[in-house]
Amino acid sequence: MNAQHEADRATTHRVLILGAGYAGMSAAIQLAARVERREDVQVTLVNAQDRFTERLRLHMTATGQQLAELNIPELLQGTGAQFVRGWVTAVDADAKAVRIDDDRVLHYDTLVYGLGSVADTAAVPGVEDHAYTLNSAQDAEVLADRLARLGSGTVVIAGSGLTGVEAAAEIAERHPELNVVLLGRAEPGAALNPKAKGYLQSALDRLGVAVRHGVEVVKVLPGSVELAGGESVAADAVLWTSGTRVSPLAAAAGLAVDERGRIVTDTALRSVSHPDVYAIGDAAAIRQGYGVMHGTCQGGMPTGVHAAVSIVRTLKGKQPKPFRFGYYHTPVSLGRHDAVVQFTRPDDSPRKIHLTGRRAAWYKETVSAAPWPTFGRMKKMPASGAFWPRGGRFTRIRGAR
Repeated sequence: MNAQHEADRATTHRVLILGAGYAGMSAAIQLAARVERREDVQVTLVNAQDRFTERLRLHMTATGQQLAELNIPELLQGTGAQFVRGWVTAVDADAKAVRIDDDRVLHYDTLVYGLGSVADTAAVPGVEDHAYTLNSAQDAEVLADRLARLGSGTVVIAGSGLTGVEAAAEIAERHPELNVVLLGRAEPGAALNPKAKGYLQSALDRLGVAVRHGVEVVKVLPGSVELAGGESVAADAVLWTSGTRVSPLAAAAGLAVDERGRIVTDTALRSVSHPDVYAIGDAAAIRQGYGVMHGTCQGGMPTGVHAAVSIVRTLKGKQPKPFRFGYYHTPVSLGRHDAVVQFTRPDDSPRKIHLTGRRAAWYKETVSAAPWPTFGRMKKMPASGAFWPRGGRFTRIRGAR
């Protein structure tokens, strides 16, 4: 019996996928659906919890709004993929092994690394101890409880990027009794065209959000934040949305990473130092003709699909194709009934066309809710997930085929 078990292991190609975010789930569903009838391929998905985190909607959770409970094992049912719940605590890229919760070891033949990113709470003193984040549904629920108990006071959102804008608008709308202050280096909506940016800023004004850009938070204290230059801003609660960081596990494993710790990939999304490792989503430094991709759901899901398709091609003895992706929109919610949607060129620069108001809110909500039904369609029709804008000349890299 043991001899037969060892023989089966020797002939089975083990694919291990780390992280069940938008990219990791796309990779797992796609790969499982495409190798469903092959007994010589084993697909295993590892995640710290069995609840799928809708990161695009965590600003809603942070204001006490109830979202659907999306269960990862339930979605995987019928695909043949295995699910392992646990924290990834170490990766040994040379031994092709991953340690889970410090007490289990999973071996792989091909690894798909999609552990993603979290808010960077280490760069500024006091953030780790005194600020809230939107890293998970649990984190957002803790903030929601705090906001519900405040009654009055000031909430500071540190970081004027799109996550900060959405959170500020949502909190101001749901808690009109609170003063909401949005602080950051950049002007909110800086990447939008002038009309779209103007609409966004008018919406924040209408909601009563006090915006200060061109400032930098250098310290978070129990009841305030300190700005560069010494000024202090009172805060009964601080939400940190300024910057992200990736897990140090990839660098510790000896994988080639960039200055931010992201795995450097070739054109097929394989690690340049360990070709048996694919890197997807926020965990990867993926170069296109316009530069390195930034982390978004719209780009993350295609990376997961492409990794899955590439693995299938490799198992068939074929070469994987280069990955190409072009951005197409930037949707920003401004509360439940307002939004702005900026349509973009493939390099993410803004076009003239944009949506505002209720049409934009409908568009944004439809996009935010799309991943889960999309995963369901992928189970039945894997090819349905393999369509996204390739970006034409914007994404073409000289020498890549």
